[in-house]
Amino acid sequence: MADQPDTTFAADDDVPIAYMARTRAYYQAIGYDAPYRWAHHVGAPFQPLGKPLAQSRVALITTAAPYDPAKGDQGPGAPYNGGAKFYQVYAGDTASDHDLRISHIAYDRVHTTATDSDTWFPLPQLRRLASQGRLQLAPNFFGAPTNRSHRVTLDTDAPEILARCRADNVDAAVLVPNCPVCHQTVSLVARHLEASGIATVIMGCAKDIVEHAAVPRFLFSDFPLGNSAGKPHDDESQAFTLELALRLLETAPAAQTTVQSPLRWSDDPSWKRDYNNVANLSAEELARRRAEFDAQKQRAREVRESAE
Repeated sequence: MADQPDTTFAADDDVPIAYMARTRAYYQAIGYDAPYRWAHHVGAPFQPLGKPLAQSRVALITTAAPYDPAKGDQGPGAPYNGGAKFYQVYAGDTASDHDLRISHIAYDRVHTTATDSDTWFPLPQLRRLASQGRLQLAPNFFGAPTNRSHRVTLDTDAPEILARCRADNVDAAVLVPNCPVCHQTVSLVARHLEASGIATVIMGCAKDIVEHAAVPRFLFSDFPLGNSAGKPHDDESQAFTLELALRLLETAPAAQTTVQSPLRWSDDPSWKRDYNNVANLSAEELARRRAEFDAQKQRAREVRESAE
């Protein structure tokens, strides 16, 4: 008699997406032969929170970009827009509202539509907690450029963010990435801040990338990229996700502590099959994506050169 399947087991898809492997295969499939080298460390600096969170000044660090109507379509569901990228650290007043968008990066455009910026920019939730005395909110948040170059992130952007945090007397930072490279960027920034005495926690969706880089504290939400701060239009999910991150900031016993959120995106994990999965793409679609990617790379290059 044949063995009967054990229906108590989870589906094979119900594991974190292997973004490094999938991204490597995707770019090879569209014609880029040299595999990208992801940042890799086997240890991480660790700075315990030096005082109770209620007395700590907390900064928000984002990879989202300020909306600029002159830079083309940046709305919900917009195609990848290389012209909307930014290449210098920027700051924003946390007491004001901001229109930050993620059209410039490779979030999951199949399973999320980017209609709710609170899923990638949890400033409203941080303001709420500050008003309740849970924490002290730093006067500025900071934008971290999504840089494929480890050296630029480590030598230019991370030191700039550290200097701005020190100017604001920041005790701790919450970092929120969106795309695969965003997760690497904030991991390197978190390591730099932590080595300089500022406690950090990353809220993210790409577990393999963050753990490969080795960070002090990581709250993993098994959601499509672009939803590191909770589910869209779901205040309860967003509040819960931020609270988990803050508890991790307070209680992590040592570096490289990962906590996985118990929240699920869907009871059906098949959504994980789609992101840049070459097995699901025809030769024609791969060729179309290569042409589009080349065009967007050129737009991004022009933006970078104009910013230098």
